[in-house]
Amino acid sequence: MAKIMLGQSLNLDDFIQVVRFNKKVYFSDDYIERVKASRLDLERLIQDGKIMYGINTGFGSLCDQLISSDQTTQLQKNLLRSHAVSIGEPLNKEQARACMLMILQNLGQGYSGIRIEVLHLIKDFLNADIYPFIPQEGSVGYLALEAHFALTLIGEGKIKDEGEWKPAQSILKKYQLEPISLLEKEGLSLISGTTSTTALASIALYDLKNLMKSADIIAAMSSESLSGILSAYDADVMNIRPHTDQSKVAHNILNILKDSQLALPKPSGLKLQDALSLRCIPQLHGSCRHLIEHAIKTIEQEINSCCDNPIIIRKNGTPEVISACNADSSYVGMAMDSIAIAIMGFAKMSERRNARLLDMRSSGVPDFLVKQPGLHSGLMIPQYTQAGLLNDMRALAYPATIDNTPTCNGQEDYVAMGYNASKKSLSLVAKAQHVLAIELLSNVYFNQFIHDLNLRSTATLNISQHIQNIIQDTDQDTYIYEYIIDIKNLISSEVLINIVENHTGQLM
Repeated sequence: MAKIMLGQSLNLDDFIQVVRFNKKVYFSDDYIERVKASRLDLERLIQDGKIMYGINTGFGSLCDQLISSDQTTQLQKNLLRSHAVSIGEPLNKEQARACMLMILQNLGQGYSGIRIEVLHLIKDFLNADIYPFIPQEGSVGYLALEAHFALTLIGEGKIKDEGEWKPAQSILKKYQLEPISLLEKEGLSLISGTTSTTALASIALYDLKNLMKSADIIAAMSSESLSGILSAYDADVMNIRPHTDQSKVAHNILNILKDSQLALPKPSGLKLQDALSLRCIPQLHGSCRHLIEHAIKTIEQEINSCCDNPIIIRKNGTPEVISACNADSSYVGMAMDSIAIAIMGFAKMSERRNARLLDMRSSGVPDFLVKQPGLHSGLMIPQYTQAGLLNDMRALAYPATIDNTPTCNGQEDYVAMGYNASKKSLSLVAKAQHVLAIELLSNVYFNQFIHDLNLRSTATLNISQHIQNIIQDTDQDTYIYEYIIDIKNLISSEVLINIVENHTGQLM
C-alpha cells in the first residue's frame, strides 16, 4: 500500500489519503531526529532545575503550584484523566484518525519535548486502523477530545473492536501493543494545540473542495434545463471584472454545456436575460470559492505548524521553554466560520434554481415535474426538505468565534472557540450536499419532458443516464427518499465529478 512520509509538508490531499483512504504513515529520518533533539533539550532543562509551565507546575490558573520531581509522571496521568471530559456522540473513525494524524504533525515539528516512542505508538494506531473513543461535544478548541484519545495510549479509555467499545488495555494486547508511561510534559503535549480543530476542518474542506465542482456541474445542468443564456458566462464579461474564481466557474459551465442544444448561446426574442439564480452563478460560486481557497491555505499551514504550549526552542544554540499560545484556534476557527458563508451561498442558490425547475411559469413544464399534478405530488416536497435544511444551515452558519466564555478562573479570559466552527462545518457540508442532490434530482425528472435527450450536452446526458439507472419512476409518486440519498452519495463520493470530467477533462 502507498504510504505518506511524515517529516515533510503535507497538503490537504495528503492528509485525506491517510484519514479517509487508509494510507500508512512513516517517519522520515528528519522527523525522528528533530523529535529526539527536542526531548534531549527538555531533559537538560529539567536537570538544570528550571521551573517550566506544565512540566513541573500545575496547569491553567494552577501554574503557580510547583510539582516535585517524583510527581511529574503522575502529573501527566492526572492531567489526562481530569481533562477527558468531552461528551456526546464519539467522532467517527475518519475523524478520529484525523485527530491522531494532526497530533503526529503537531508534535513532530520538534518543539514539544515528547519522546519518539510516544509518537511511534500513535503511528501504530493509525496503521493498524485502531479507532479510539473520542466524544465530540464540549471543546473550546483543544484539551478534552485529545485527552480521551491520549488515555488509550496509557491503556485507559476505550477503543472500538468488533462493533463495541471495549477497554483500551485489552485491545492494545490484541494488537500486541504495549501501553506507554508518559514522562514530563508528554501528557500536556498530547492534548495541547489545535489538533482536533484542524483535523475536522481538513475533512470539511476536502469535501467542500469537491462540492465546488459539483455545484458548478449541477448549476450548469439546471441552466441547460431552463434554456439559460450562455452569453452570461462569456469570457470577455468575466475579464472586465477579473476575479479569478468567477472566471473559473464561468469556464466550467461553458465547458460542461459546450455541445448543448437546449441552452441558448445568446438572448433570443424577448428572452433578454435569465433570473439571477442562473445569470449570477459565476459571481456567487466564484465568491464562495474565494473563501474556500483562502481557508484551504490557512488549514494547510496549520497542518504543518507547531501549535503546542509550552514550546522548547533554541535561541543562540541554547534551549529555552517559552509559554505562549500557538494553541489558539483563531486562524482555523475564523477560516471555518467564513466557509460557512460559502456553503450557504452554494445551498441558497441551489434551492432557488430548483424552485424554478418546479414552477411551470419558469420551467414551461408541468408543476413539480410530474405529468399528472394533483393525482401525483411529484417533487413538491423535496423543495420543502431544502427549505428545512437551509433554515438549519443558517443557524449553523452563525459564527462560533465571536463568542467568548472565559474559563480556568480567568486565566483563559479569552477563548477562541475554533473547535465548534470546525465541527459545525462538517454538518453544513453534508446538508449542502443534500440540497444540491435535490436540485440534481429535479433535473433528472425534467428529462421526461425533453423530447430528445440527445439535445442535452454530452456531459449532462451522461449524468442523466447514470442516475436513471438508479431512478426508474419519474412519472408517478414513489419513495423519493432513497433517490435523494443515492444522488447525495454520487456527489460526496466524487462519482458525479468523474462522470463529467471523463468528457470535459479536468474542471477548474
